[in-house]
Amino acid sequence: MMNSLTFVQNLPQTPWQTELQHAVRDPATLLKQLDLPTSLLTTVYNPARFALRVPRGYVARMRKADPNDPLLRQVLPLVTEQDKVAGFTLDPVGDQQSEKVTGLLHKYQGRVLLITTGACAVHCRYCFRQHFAYADAHPLREPAVWEYLQAHTDIKEVILSGGDPLTLTDKRLAEFVQRLASVSHIQRLRIHSRLPIVLPERITDDLLTLLTTSRLQSLLVVHTNHPNELDLHVIDALHRLNRAGVTLLNQTVLLKGVNDTAETLVQLSEQLFHAKVMPYYLNVLDRAQGTAHFEISLETAQGLLESLRCQLSGYLVPKLVREVAGAPYKVPVY
Repeated sequence: MMNSLTFVQNLPQTPWQTELQHAVRDPATLLKQLDLPTSLLTTVYNPARFALRVPRGYVARMRKADPNDPLLRQVLPLVTEQDKVAGFTLDPVGDQQSEKVTGLLHKYQGRVLLITTGACAVHCRYCFRQHFAYADAHPLREPAVWEYLQAHTDIKEVILSGGDPLTLTDKRLAEFVQRLASVSHIQRLRIHSRLPIVLPERITDDLLTLLTTSRLQSLLVVHTNHPNELDLHVIDALHRLNRAGVTLLNQTVLLKGVNDTAETLVQLSEQLFHAKVMPYYLNVLDRAQGTAHFEISLETAQGLLESLRCQLSGYLVPKLVREVAGAPYKVPVY
């Protein structure tokens, strides 16, 4: 008998580049597709910078006629983003002070992060890096980046981030992998990406080969905030990554109106583990300008973690952390 995942694998797939090209970019179009009234347009806007962008496959997972759908809330630009709120800044995690070379951030001992691109498949409204000056970051073409990596022999792990590194072509990704593998003291390649969740078509056989034929140990940290994001197509993509030997971890951001209940977070951890992904971090919101409407209190976050500990096996409980500019590690909240 054919199981559901086998059925998904046998379906014809649209190339991921085509899916990305046809992403929804207009709030009115998005509301129409979800059978939501045009009167809601008074609460949203479409900024020239960091405008709406969401793949149609992700839209298909949203509940029709529900303005409070947790997936919709993550991507719909609200006019409240324009409010200036004390404590919410353009660089909440200290990226600028950690940029040792253009496009290279060195915050923590033994690992560095490369800003590979400013592009994303989806524009998450809570993004902490939405104000970053991506136009200046081109690490592949920056000799100083590779000189820095060669000189710092304590660096064992390089993180590819952005933007989203999986929006790059396989050819460009292969260049990163080959260059990094040529630095003898680098042992691990970690990729932070939302694409396996919002655009699972990106997980192709060619990408799997690219990630698993280098001498570097590959880790992929995906970003999932709600169990409704994990449909059969996503689970299939994650299973394929797991079978190829890629270590899979997940980061979640605590967001008001999205995942601020213990029931939601318990279900998310269970479904992630079913998809071969280990819950890793539960992040307190980074206080980027325009994101205040997503914030929950630290006390609420700590209460949620306590509920998770009571309901889940220990290995399913993510670490509750926050990123503090200048701190030598992610700071545990509880």
